[in-house]
Amino acid sequence: MKERRYDLDWLRVIAILLLHLFHCAMPFVAEWDWHIKNKETSNLFLECNYFLSRWRMPILFFISGIGTIFVVNQLSIKQYIWQRTKRLLVPLIFGMLIIVPPQVYFERIFKGEKYTSFFEFYPSIFTTGVYPEGNLSWHHLWFIAYLFVYSIIAIPIVLFLKSEKGINIINRVATSTNRYGMSGFGWILFAASFLYFWFPNETHAFVGDWAGFTKYFLYFIFGCFIGINPVFWKNIEDNRRRNLKTAFFSTILVNYFRWNNVEPEWGMNTGNLLFFALVVVSAWIWVIAFLGYAKKYLNFNNKFLQIANEAIYPFYILHQTIIIIIAYYIVQVQEDIISKYLFLTFVSFVISIGLYVFLVKPYKITRVLFGMKIK
Repeated sequence: MKERRYDLDWLRVIAILLLHLFHCAMPFVAEWDWHIKNKETSNLFLECNYFLSRWRMPILFFISGIGTIFVVNQLSIKQYIWQRTKRLLVPLIFGMLIIVPPQVYFERIFKGEKYTSFFEFYPSIFTTGVYPEGNLSWHHLWFIAYLFVYSIIAIPIVLFLKSEKGINIINRVATSTNRYGMSGFGWILFAASFLYFWFPNETHAFVGDWAGFTKYFLYFIFGCFIGINPVFWKNIEDNRRRNLKTAFFSTILVNYFRWNNVEPEWGMNTGNLLFFALVVVSAWIWVIAFLGYAKKYLNFNNKFLQIANEAIYPFYILHQTIIIIIAYYIVQVQEDIISKYLFLTFVSFVISIGLYVFLVKPYKITRVLFGMKIK
C-alpha cells in the first residue's frame, strides 16, 4: 500500500488531543501523583484517565511503527537515520533545554523550594543531575526519546521484514488472522508484561523501566509488522464491531474487579495472572477496535486535517508546559474542580495553539527545532 493513510493521521491528532485532556485532568486526579496537584481531587477524573491511559500511548507507538515502515520503504537507511534525527532528536534536545525547564521550576516552587526567579533556577538543570533528584528532565517528551531509540534499534528488524523471508512470514501470519483473529498479538504483550513483576513502575526514564520500555516497543514493532499488509487491515476493518464489543465488555469486567476491591493479590498467582491477562489483552483489543473504525470512516482528507496534521506535533511539545504553568496558579484559587478543569483545558489549548501559530509555524529556525518540515 503506497497511498497515504489519512485514518492514521486522524487517529494521531485525536490521540494527542485526548492527551491534552488527560494532562489537564492530572492536577485533579485522585491517587496518582503529578507535578502540580490540587488540594481536592476526584475519583471520577481518575476513572477517565485510567481508561485513557490503557490505550492512548500504545496507539501512538503503534501508529509510529506503521509510519516507520512507510518511511524505510522510501529512504535509504542513512537517509532514514538523518530524518529520525531531525524529526525526533533535535526537538528532544531543544525541549529538554527550553520547553521542559519551566515545568520543573513551577513544580519545585509549588513544593516549597526557594528560587527568586526562573533565571536563578535555570542553571541548576546543568548542575543538579537528572530528575526527580535533579532538575534536568524530558518529562512528557519521554515519548519522543523512546520513539527515537525504537526507531534506531528496530532497523535490523525492519530490514528483515522488508526481505523476502520477512514478507513471507508476515503474509503467513496475516492469513492466519482470518481464522484465529488478532488476539495473538495481545497474548505476546501479556507474556512481555511479566516484566512488571520486577519493574512495576513505569519511570519513562529508560533506567528501571524495562517493563514499560518493552511494552511500548512491542506496540511499535506490531505497527511495523502490520503496517503495509492489506490482509491485516481487512481483518481489522471487517472485525471492528466484534473487537469493540469484546473491548467494551472486557472493560466492564476490569472495572468490576477494581470498583468492588476484589482485584487479586499482586504477585505470581493464578488470580492475578488472569486479571493481568484481562487488562493487557483488553488494551490491545481497544487499539485494534479504534484502528478498524478509523479505517472504515476516517480514511479521508480535508483542510482541517491538513492544518491539524502539521500543528499536532508542535502542539504536543508545547502543551504540558503551558498546562503546568497555568495549573500552578489555578490550584491556589478557591473554585470547584470542574470549573478549574474547564478553565485550564480551554486556556492552555488556546495558548498552545497561539504559540504555534505566532512563534513556531512562521519561522524556519523554530520549524527545525520543533521537528517540522521547512517549506
